[in-house]
Amino acid sequence: MSARESSIDSIQRELTAFARRARHKASQLHPDLSLVTYSILDLVNERGGCRAADVAAYFMLDKSTVSRQVGALERLGLLGREADPDDQRGQILHPTAAGLTLLREANEQRRLSFAERFTGWADADLERFAEYLTRYGTED
Repeated sequence: MSARESSIDSIQRELTAFARRARHKASQLHPDLSLVTYSILDLVNERGGCRAADVAAYFMLDKSTVSRQVGALERLGLLGREADPDDQRGQILHPTAAGLTLLREANEQRRLSFAERFTGWADADLERFAEYLTRYGTED
């Protein structure tokens, strides 16, 4: 196996482990919240509200999957809808006050967890890692 293939295998293994830890952390935030539902709530908040179709496109999910997840968030009181002012047939999703509180608390927990995890990292290493993750996330 070449060094490049070995590196790709290592990256795959580490990203898989990262995703598993992220799913576990999401379940600790709220017992009825999956990583998918949490991610949807976070995206809707980040965008200042958006349509379910926008969520589906962003995460490359089927619209029915997004619909189920949005319904779960609504039943938990974390997400609400309002008529789209540009198209009365459409609806804009927005986090509720409870959803915003959950997101703030989760963000603080994540920030503390990451700060602890990166304690021994040099600033330059941390900066490079952030650049690499951004690059990886924007390439198709």
